Amino acid sequence: MSRFARERRVIYWEEPEPALPECDPALGIRTCAETGVVVVTPSIPEGLTGEKRTAVLKELLDGFLAGEAGPLIHWYYTPMMLPFAQHVPASCTVYDCMDELANFRFAPAELLQLEQQLLQRADVVFTGGYSLYEAKRNRHHNIHPFPSSVDRAHFAQAREPQREPADQADLPGPRLGFYGVVDERMDLDLLATLSDAHPEWSIVIVGPVVKVDPADLPRRPNLHYLGGRSYEELPAYLGGWDVALMPFAINESTRFISPTKTPEYLAGGRPVVSTPITDVIRHYGDVEGVLIAERGEAFVRACERAIELGADGDWLAEVDTKLANLSWDTTFARMAGLIREAMEGPSQAPAILARRKRRCDYLVVGAGFAGSVLAERLASQQGASVTVVDKRPHVGGNAYDRADAAGILIHQYGPHIFHTNSDEIFGYLSRFTAWRPYEHRVLAQVRGQLVPIPINRDTLNRLFGLNLASEADAAAYLAGRAEPVADIRTSEDVVVSAVGRELYELFFRGYTRKQWGIDPSGLDKSVTARIPTRTNTDDRYFGDKYQAMPRDGYTAMFEKMLDQPGIELLLGTSHSEVADEIEAGHIIYTGPIDEYFGFRFGQLPYRSLRFEHRTLEVPTFQPTAVVNYPDPSVPYTRITEYKHLTGQAHPHTSITYEYPQDEGDPYYPIPRAENQALFKRYEALADATPGVTFVGRLATYRYYNMDQVVGQALAAHRRLAARTPASEMWTEAAE
Repeated sequence: MSRFARERRVIYWEEPEPALPECDPALGIRTCAETGVVVVTPSIPEGLTGEKRTAVLKELLDGFLAGEAGPLIHWYYTPMMLPFAQHVPASCTVYDCMDELANFRFAPAELLQLEQQLLQRADVVFTGGYSLYEAKRNRHHNIHPFPSSVDRAHFAQAREPQREPADQADLPGPRLGFYGVVDERMDLDLLATLSDAHPEWSIVIVGPVVKVDPADLPRRPNLHYLGGRSYEELPAYLGGWDVALMPFAINESTRFISPTKTPEYLAGGRPVVSTPITDVIRHYGDVEGVLIAERGEAFVRACERAIELGADGDWLAEVDTKLANLSWDTTFARMAGLIREAMEGPSQAPAILARRKRRCDYLVVGAGFAGSVLAERLASQQGASVTVVDKRPHVGGNAYDRADAAGILIHQYGPHIFHTNSDEIFGYLSRFTAWRPYEHRVLAQVRGQLVPIPINRDTLNRLFGLNLASEADAAAYLAGRAEPVADIRTSEDVVVSAVGRELYELFFRGYTRKQWGIDPSGLDKSVTARIPTRTNTDDRYFGDKYQAMPRDGYTAMFEKMLDQPGIELLLGTSHSEVADEIEAGHIIYTGPIDEYFGFRFGQLPYRSLRFEHRTLEVPTFQPTAVVNYPDPSVPYTRITEYKHLTGQAHPHTSITYEYPQDEGDPYYPIPRAENQALFKRYEALADATPGVTFVGRLATYRYYNMDQVVGQALAAHRRLAARTPASEMWTEAAE
């Protein structure tokens, strides 16, 4: 705004402040001496809501503008100003969408509706980063991304010796710091973890606490909350840090952020450690001075490496090159040009209101196995136009893999091991990947030993000190332990009737209770029926004809699968965001079926998972890719070490601890009779819904292996292709 003020009068209308009880509504008006920007701050009585609040603000705004000459440019940072400002004539309306405000804590219920109205009025829309642009680019005809810029000269002061602020000067080093608002975007547990891991470090937090109860802030002797500081003071604080932190929570409020502090920290010559924010990875993930790490141990290790990196070294030259063309002057020039074009062109608002929905033959919701296979088949075999949306910022669904901060390929959502007996399915996927042969083996830690699981003859011999020499010996031993169950109905019945209660208690009960949050006696028999018990010494987890891992990873396979003419990919975009923008001949839905129908009959129960990724400075951590922990006293169910899966050579190794939980992304439908009955109600609704095909785990409320989902998708494609050629799609839709 200071740059716009060089060529025109700029009035900055702030959020209202509460007026004193005895005072009428009024305006505080001041002019910034350095920039000329006029700052107007309304004060209104507390408790005003709805139409009364709007009327008071409208009267204050009209009174102020009575002395202003036009034409006016309206620049909205928030749709919440629309109710009391939309009546004012404008030569151009700008919506500067810096964040997805609806995802923030305490967001007003009417915000989304007002944003839709603002998008209809706006002549030009700016977004605060590429992720936000990708989420909204189909909602306006003239929208442009503006990732965070930086005043390099201002923050470069941090590279020079200077007098330290008094409240920081005496804190011992190393110092790791963050400046910015402390709100729901901050991972408070991560701050505690970091402080506890290295009590000798000083963790410095500069910024106001907003929408967070101060009582909820972690308190540690080495964790220092210094409060808010001015923009001018920030380089002095930054200059006293060894590492700059971005410990953001990964939640809806951070889904689209493009933190300005990333280039500011780098301009100040400080290495940055961030949690995996999409736009940080996108723009700075290849910079040596920026380390991306998950919460917990991985974040601590990244901070240790960043301290070693220091404020000197070759990495700074790379940073300076990257920031060379990044400036607010450039951003201002581009924005000013786009506003000028919008003002000089024909009237935009009617064009926006009247524009047609975008058409495609198929809208595929979800870029996991089911959605990606169907999109590829429909585009490549039917010549269909296909739009694929996924609310996550990546393809691959739960099979998504990526290189972590150490450069080790990990599976973001836990281990995915491909196996199948189907020639068709293996042949189909082989079009998009070469394979690395891999036979999966799992060990379980039981009574202080690592023994094979599924249970085989070696398991029994090691665990009980036996010398069973043949399959007949093992079969006889298990038969002697088995406790016949007349009516097998539950998961407990399945195992006890096969191997007896002791082995059930050792291997199955604790693990199952952790995994499902329910005792096996309350779970359907299908849960444990999938796990075999062997009398030979075959220690492979699977016995399928094809057992392999995509040579370059699952993500690379999905990217190649979706790289087809006719496929448009919208990531970081939910179905609800495009439902009113895209007119599809047919919808393929792979998300939760209850969500599609607005949870009409209630939510279907799912079990979720929390993953704690760590990188260890050792070549290997455990003898197999996966070790299970059936003991109920151990909070996690298994640990995965990815180098066994990928064959990657690296001096360090990355592992993942897996913690089942009730809340979070839906992973496993909970197999109980009452849940299946609820699903059947949704299934009947789906069957009666024309123009939509429901495919995949979540849409059919059933656990499938990866190959089964691929097979289901291929079968769905055959049915769709036989029923409705793409060329006839719109004829059918019209009817």
